[in-house]
Amino acid sequence: MANAQTASLTARLQLPQNNDLEMKVVARQGSQYAELSQLFAGIPRADYAIIVSAAHPTKFPRRQTIFFAGDAIKDIVLLTEGSVKITQLGENGSAVILRLEGPGEIVGSLGSGQRARHGSTAEALLPCRALVWNAPTFDALSQRFPLLQRNTMRIMAKRLQVLEGRFREISTERVAPRLARELVRLLPQVGRRVDGALEINLSREELAQMTATTLFTVSRLLSSWEKQGILSLRREVVVVRSPLGLLGISELK
Repeated sequence: MANAQTASLTARLQLPQNNDLEMKVVARQGSQYAELSQLFAGIPRADYAIIVSAAHPTKFPRRQTIFFAGDAIKDIVLLTEGSVKITQLGENGSAVILRLEGPGEIVGSLGSGQRARHGSTAEALLPCRALVWNAPTFDALSQRFPLLQRNTMRIMAKRLQVLEGRFREISTERVAPRLARELVRLLPQVGRRVDGALEINLSREELAQMTATTLFTVSRLLSSWEKQGILSLRREVVVVRSPLGLLGISELK
């Protein structure tokens, strides 16, 4: 019965099974993760080599701002190591985290031309490595390789779908299941396997910004889950010890 419930929860949340989850986190730490990116889905290896050869490898130190909202889109950035947070500022100056980007994901907006601009700010949460194309080069590659253009459109459509789902959750669900679900989603995306546990490099304030709640509420919930042995806390790090425990909380009504 427990296994059936776990499979049901996992399917509804569109998450990998627990063993697959850990394997995915480990695999994602490899330096060749770019090849597994959805950006290159279905693209023949020879074409992939041409596309990647047009990019230049780039490093971003921890907490470096990669671009600001309103900047012209000059480059297309494919993250291969580390994690990046994408934020917007409200009219009152408060920050909202729209999403996190992990290895294999495109950082920020996609577009070309003088009028194309970023709608958000990107900041490296960890030391990052990336493949970077200048926008005109990437546009030319998209014209040359239709599968690259198709994959780009699918990535943007998926982002919209995820944002719609998060908006629904914020509007209809209590904070505890919402926060638990967000942590589980982040595990295969930006989680790192360290000493047998899965770490997410986010502060409590950043988790509050992601889930549209207060720092006090996030701190209270995380402290409660720490007492239950579901996770443990360090400065700007959440160590998840029981993904299944979080899955169970995410289903609470």
